[in-house]
Amino acid sequence: MTILIRPGAVLLSEWRAIYRGASVALDPATRPAIAAGAAAVAHILAKGEPVYGINTGFGKLASVRIGDADLETLQRNIVLSHAAGVGAPMETRVARLMMVLKLASLAQGASGVRPETVDLLAAMVARDLIPVVPSQGSVGASGDLAPLAHMTAAMVGVGEILLHGTRVPAADALAQAGLAPLTLHAKEGLALLNGTQFSTAQALAGLFEAERLFHSALVTGALSTDAARGSDTPFDPRIHALRGHRGQIETAAALRLLMEGSAIRRSHLHGDPRVQDPYCLRCQPQVMGAALDVLRQAATTLGTEANGVSDNPLIFADTGEALSGGNFHAEPVAFAADMIALAVCEIGSIAERRIAMLVDPALSGMPAFLTPKPGLNSGFMIPQVTAAALVSENKQRATPASVDSIPTSANQEDHVSMAAHGARRLVDMVENAVNVIAIELLAAAQGCDFHAPLTSSPPLDAVRDLLRSRVPPLDDDRHLAPDIAAAADLVRSGTVACAVLPVLLPGLEAS
Repeated sequence: MTILIRPGAVLLSEWRAIYRGASVALDPATRPAIAAGAAAVAHILAKGEPVYGINTGFGKLASVRIGDADLETLQRNIVLSHAAGVGAPMETRVARLMMVLKLASLAQGASGVRPETVDLLAAMVARDLIPVVPSQGSVGASGDLAPLAHMTAAMVGVGEILLHGTRVPAADALAQAGLAPLTLHAKEGLALLNGTQFSTAQALAGLFEAERLFHSALVTGALSTDAARGSDTPFDPRIHALRGHRGQIETAAALRLLMEGSAIRRSHLHGDPRVQDPYCLRCQPQVMGAALDVLRQAATTLGTEANGVSDNPLIFADTGEALSGGNFHAEPVAFAADMIALAVCEIGSIAERRIAMLVDPALSGMPAFLTPKPGLNSGFMIPQVTAAALVSENKQRATPASVDSIPTSANQEDHVSMAAHGARRLVDMVENAVNVIAIELLAAAQGCDFHAPLTSSPPLDAVRDLLRSRVPPLDDDRHLAPDIAAAADLVRSGTVACAVLPVLLPGLEAS
């Protein structure tokens, strides 16, 4: 699968495919706009007037005029001086996504870089030459300067590049791929450094992983409802139509479809003294529907950001102007990342409450901790504790990053978004929640086993069969970590969601 990069018009589904590994090709129709932007920069230089980022210093040093003989040195210096990131390297596919986002931005022609510069970045993506980029160091304003500087440094032959999974000096990796290091011309270093592509890539990665989490949690929530012999009356469409929230309405519909035809659920109708289920079952449409609405809003924001230009100054070739603004400020990304964090946190939180309900015989009506021999065996006692620990950790991480700001660059950059680490936490938060959902999958399947010979619905039984092909029922205590890992792999990979794909709502992709 090859995605054609049409700057300003790439679909969210296409960004998702790129994140999952699809090849990319830059639309040849971008060439005239790129060349026109570069020509506009050359024209500005020829006029001899000071223009920020082209023939001046940067940030607080913008008033320092740079002579023509030093312009290439100026651009190289900004790259090397700004490559000051620390911490673990970006995950490879997120770094690759960042490169493609930058490629799409530059190809709009508003950054003033030459076609050769765009070509090198495209060639590195095509040859899978991924710069080693430290994850920490950006405050999400003036662009993601430090991480993008490390990306750009690799383009000029400095730093390291991952070549076939091995860290190689950048100059050597380029040479092995038949590419020459880039000599930066006027404006190009700044154009490559300025922008929100690091924050946006991290936020998109979090969004795409959260989509799979959301769908899997719908499945395990329905399975837990069956295991608890819960009612599907709270999912009646008339209830949700009266409130009107789209996500709530569609989530209730998905839960109804997931549970349709369950003999276990039908058994609830005969002789069950319970009048209402706990909120963790009854309020799934309200909680998961709200999460869905939030994820959709974040997706809209990030889709717009991915197709935008966040460089500074921006080059308008039609008028020959360089306009200095603040598109590099990543506040939209910061807000979107905070929204995703809240949704992920709540998806895991309500799932943990369902696990706690299932292992409590007073609430579930099943053997304590879902073991046939409680006392001799501890069953699911500690997996619930693990889920609680993961949910607590996610609560701490869900504190909004966008409300923080620390002035930088001698107060020239006096308000920043903190989008970078707001987005960077998301994949780790999703991984925590994935393990919570994995534990729920194990517990809910175990609960349904106690109701044999009654069966669940066809889609939920398909999920149980899938799990049982890898994890047998828990009759006596055993080493549980491998069971959790196997279930987590089914959730993380999207296998759980895909097992019931025909009944999943269409609003968010499952894979």
